[in-house]
Amino acid sequence: MNAFSKNPALTTATQTLLRVVVGFLFAAHGWQKYVQFTLDGTTAAFGQMGVPAAELVAPVVATLELVGGIALMLGVLTRVFAALLALNMLGALVLVHAPAGVFVENGGFELVLALAAGAAAIALMGPGRIAVDRFILGRSRAKSTLHA
Repeated sequence: MNAFSKNPALTTATQTLLRVVVGFLFAAHGWQKYVQFTLDGTTAAFGQMGVPAAELVAPVVATLELVGGIALMLGVLTRVFAALLALNMLGALVLVHAPAGVFVENGGFELVLALAAGAAAIALMGPGRIAVDRFILGRSRAKSTLHA
């Protein structure tokens, strides 16, 4: 037995905290791609970084990060958005950040890897008890795998 199986409130708090923080970070980056960089700027940057089909990928990524981040914060279609966001970050890691090494100040992958891991953890654990999914999908599907 671990602390989580003995204390469902701790599990709920942990899942909610992870989901809200990771969702916020994704939403902020999606917002940045729309507002600060603009979609044209994001597309140009993706092209310069060697992202294939940048004209298609940039708006898809910006939208996924913005909408998916908000969905994670609310706990809406949590596992789906979390899995898509994890794949998004793995793509960014492989296509752009891995050659630069670990550290973000050199364009490295530390943030991308942390976001990928956070999103993957959410996809595997589920949204927790404090989530819209619980009301949409019902208790059994929205529950954590930690309680199984």
